[in-house]
Amino acid sequence: MKHSLCFHCGDSCDRHVITFQEKLFCCNGCKTVYEIFSENDLTCYYDLQNSPGAIPKEIQGKYDFLEQQKIIDKLLEFNNENTQIVTLYIPHIHCSSCIWILENLNKLNPGISSSQVNFGKKNVRITFNSITCSLKDVVLLISSIGYEPYISLDDFKTGKNNVNRSLIYKLGIAGFAFGNVMFLSFPEYFEVGEYWLEQYKHLFRWLMFAFSVPVIFYSAQDYFISAYKGLRSRILNIDVPIALGAAVLFLRSTVEIIFDYGSGFFDSLTGLIFFLLLGRFFQQKTYAYLSFERDYKSYFPIAVTKVTSDGKEIPTQVYDVKKGDRLLIRNEELIPVDGILISGNASIDYSFVTGESETVSKQSGDKLFAGGKQTSGGIEMDVLKSVEQSYLTQLWSNDVFSKNKEDGFTTLTNAISKKFTFTVLAIAFISTAYWLFVDPSKAINVFTAVLIIACPCAIALSAPFTFGNLLRIFGKLKFYVKNASVIEQLAEVNTIIFDKTGTITTSQKSHATYQGEALSASEEMLLKNTLRGSNHPLSRTLYQILDEHNIITLNRFEEHLGKGIEASHNDTNIKIGSANFVGNLADTSVLNTSVHISTNNIYKGKYTFHNNYRKGLSKLFNTLKKDYDLVILSGDNEGEQENLKKILPSKTKLIFNQKPNDKLEYIKYHQTEGAKVLMVGDGLNDAGALAQSNVGISISENVNVFSPACDAILDASKFNQIINYIRASKSAIKIIKWSFVLSFLYNTIGLYFAVTGQLAPVIAAILMPLSSISIVVFTTIATNLLGRRLE
Repeated sequence: MKHSLCFHCGDSCDRHVITFQEKLFCCNGCKTVYEIFSENDLTCYYDLQNSPGAIPKEIQGKYDFLEQQKIIDKLLEFNNENTQIVTLYIPHIHCSSCIWILENLNKLNPGISSSQVNFGKKNVRITFNSITCSLKDVVLLISSIGYEPYISLDDFKTGKNNVNRSLIYKLGIAGFAFGNVMFLSFPEYFEVGEYWLEQYKHLFRWLMFAFSVPVIFYSAQDYFISAYKGLRSRILNIDVPIALGAAVLFLRSTVEIIFDYGSGFFDSLTGLIFFLLLGRFFQQKTYAYLSFERDYKSYFPIAVTKVTSDGKEIPTQVYDVKKGDRLLIRNEELIPVDGILISGNASIDYSFVTGESETVSKQSGDKLFAGGKQTSGGIEMDVLKSVEQSYLTQLWSNDVFSKNKEDGFTTLTNAISKKFTFTVLAIAFISTAYWLFVDPSKAINVFTAVLIIACPCAIALSAPFTFGNLLRIFGKLKFYVKNASVIEQLAEVNTIIFDKTGTITTSQKSHATYQGEALSASEEMLLKNTLRGSNHPLSRTLYQILDEHNIITLNRFEEHLGKGIEASHNDTNIKIGSANFVGNLADTSVLNTSVHISTNNIYKGKYTFHNNYRKGLSKLFNTLKKDYDLVILSGDNEGEQENLKKILPSKTKLIFNQKPNDKLEYIKYHQTEGAKVLMVGDGLNDAGALAQSNVGISISENVNVFSPACDAILDASKFNQIINYIRASKSAIKIIKWSFVLSFLYNTIGLYFAVTGQLAPVIAAILMPLSSISIVVFTTIATNLLGRRLE
C-alpha cells in the first residue's frame, strides 16, 4: 500500500488509512487522544487497540474478561459471521447531549456501524464488525468518553433488570447536607448577635464546609465527569455550565471562610446539587411511568403462522410464540425468534440486522437468528426461545432503513440545545464582567444564577415527551408508528397515494371463480404449496379458498415482484401470476383481477377475483380530498376503473398497470416537484414505494409481512381513521411549538432576574427542574387530551 501522510499529525501510515472529507487520517500515528468530532467534522480517529496508552488508567485491564468467548456469547444478542450486536446499560445517560454522543460512536471507531440509544431504559444498542472491533474495544471506547456501562452477568442469566441506586444515594447525601447547612446558616440569615452564636460562628462555617465536601465530590461527580469528558472530547454539553457554576460556588465559599470574609454560599451549593438531582430523579420516574418504549407485547399486530401437531396452520401473535413451537415462515417474512431449521430451502437475508443485503443459505438443523428474512419460499422451524418484541422494534428502527428519511425536527431540537449552551456561557461571562465593575459582591451570584436558570433541558424534553406519548396513544388505537420523526413527516404530507389490492380492498370477504382446464391432484397440491409460501394478498386469498392438501417441500421457489410466483417439485414446474408471466398473451385484454396458472409452460386457466372495498372508503376519500391530492396507484389492470369512479371523488387520479419500480419512480418524480408523499400499501409489492415516500404506511390484516421499508403499520380495521391520525400529528407539532414558547418565556424572565442580580442561585436551582417538569406536564396533558378526541 502506498504510504500517505496523515492530515492531522503528518505521520505516514501503511496499515489503516481513513478517508474523511477528502482528507487522510491514520489510526495509530495521532497522539492526540480526544481530538475527535464536532457534528459535521471529524479531525482525528484514534484506535484503542493500537494506542493502549490512550485508555484512561482507571479502566485499563478492567474489561479483560470480555476476551472470553463464553462471556461474549452471553452478552451478545446477535452474532452472525462478522456482525455482532450488543445492548449495554449506561447509567450516566441523562440528556440530549448524551444521546447525540452515543449515537455517533461510528465517528470514533469505524468498526462500529451504528448505535441507537433508548433514553427511557438508559441503554445503547451497538452494531459492530467483530473483525475490526471487538466487544472489549466497544466497551473501552464508551467508558473512555464518560459512559461506562453496567455489566452484570447474573442479570443476563436471570433476566432481571439492571438497577442502579447511585442516584438515590447521591440524592440522599445531598438532601441531608442541604438540610444541615441550611440549619447552620440560620444565624447568618437573621444576623443574630447572641454571644455564643458569634463565638461559635467559625465552627458552624467549617461544619458547613464539611457537609459540602461529600456533596461536591460525590453527589455532584456525574456533572463534573460528564463536563470533563465532554471538554476533553471537544464537546460542549449542558453539564459544562452546571459543573462550572458548582465549582465556582465551592471555591468562592472556601476562600471566604478561610480568610474570614463571610459564610460563603454552601447553602446555595448544596441546595443546587440537591434540586438538580431531585429534578433528574423525577425525570427518570416520569419516563418510566409514561413508558415511551412502547409495549408491543400488548398490541402489536405482527403475527406468524404456527403449525400444530395435527398439521393445522393457525395465525398466532408473535408474543404467544413459545419454546418448542413449530412455525411456518413464508417468503419475505421476518424470522421473529431464534430457532432451528426443520424443512424447506432457507435463504436468509440478515440485512434488517446488519444492513448488508447478502443472503445466507441454511440447511436442516442449522440455527436461525431472529431478524433474518426468508427469501426463497416457505420454511418450517422449531422455536428455541420466546420472542422479544422490543428486538423487532429495534430492527424496525435501524438507521439503514431510514437514511433517506429526513429527521429534521429532532436534529433541530438537539441543535437548539447545543447552541443554547454557548449562548448561556456568553451571557454568564458578560454579565459577570459587568457586575465585577458595578458591584463585585453580586458577580458570583449572577454568574451561577445565569448558568443554572438557563439550562436547555426543558427545550430538549418537549419533543421527546410529546411524540413519545402520542406514539403510545397511536399504538392503543392500532396505529403502530416506527419512531417520533414519522409523526412530524405525517403532519407535512400534501399528497396521499393508495395501492389497490390488499390496501383499499379487503381479502376477508373476497371470493374467486376458476375458468380453464381442470387441474390434476398433483397440480392442485403443487399450487396449494406454492401459494403457501407467498404473502401477496391475492396469494393469501386464493390459498384460503383452495382445499387442503399434503404439505411438500418445493425444489425451487421464486417470487417475482409485480409478476407472480414460480416453483417446482420433482419434474413439475408451475407459474402463478399475471397473464404475461405465465405465457397467456391472448388474455391480456381482459380487465378483471385474475391469477393465471401454467404448469410445465402449458397454460391451465385462471382464478378471477371479485373485489370488496374496505368499509368507509368513500367517506374517507371525500374527507381527504379537501386538503390532499389523492392517487390510486395499482399494479392491476383497468378492470375496476369504472367501479372506483363511482366510489371515489372525481379529482382522484387512477393509474393502473404499475410495476413496483413504476410506483417508486412516480413518487420520486412528484417529490422533485415539491410533493410530500404519504404512501399506503400492503408492504410487499409496495416496499420500494413505501421506502421512497416521505411516510409509508403498511396495512395489516391477519398475517403481516414485517418490513422496515414502512414507517408505520395500520390495523386494517382502522383504515377509515387515517385522516384522524394525520390531524393528530399536526396537533402534536402545535403542542411542541407552544412548549417552546413557554420554555422561551421562562428562560427570558429567569435570565432577566439572574443578570440583574435579583435571583439567588438556590432559587434558580429550584426553578430549573420545575421548568422541565412543567414542560413534561404540559405536553403530557395536551397529548392525552388529543388522544381522547381520537377515541
